[in-house]
Amino acid sequence: MNFLNAVAEATITDSAALASPGNGGSISMTEALGLSVTGIVVVMIILALLAILVVILSKVVRTFEKASKGKRSVTKEKAENTAVKISVKENKQESKAAALEETQSLGQLELYKTDEKTAAVIMAIVSKESGIALNKLQFNSIKLIEK
Repeated sequence: MNFLNAVAEATITDSAALASPGNGGSISMTEALGLSVTGIVVVMIILALLAILVVILSKVVRTFEKASKGKRSVTKEKAENTAVKISVKENKQESKAAALEETQSLGQLELYKTDEKTAAVIMAIVSKESGIALNKLQFNSIKLIEK
């Protein structure tokens, strides 16, 4: 940045000297061209520095995103390890018996170290993710696995 400040000061000094009353307020074509080229070079240098800064910042942000995704995957693995073991069978008895209403289910559910609210949420998630209606699934047991 000191280089840029020095160039800017030199440009200001040169333009002030050229516009002084001793020169009659006019500058030659070569001097004007030199000032224009100097200004363009200064602008291009600043743009190049900004481009480099953007590239560096994007790499830093990507690094932090990868680190946070890694933490999320570790958290997800822990959640899966300490989650629940679910025993589910699709209800194949539809052809044998009349179809159940949407509010009814078939069979008994055994809960091991799990409360009913958690079991209900797990059953809803399994139903949604599998695309099978909840009344067509038969849950045998839901067990909390601790590691």
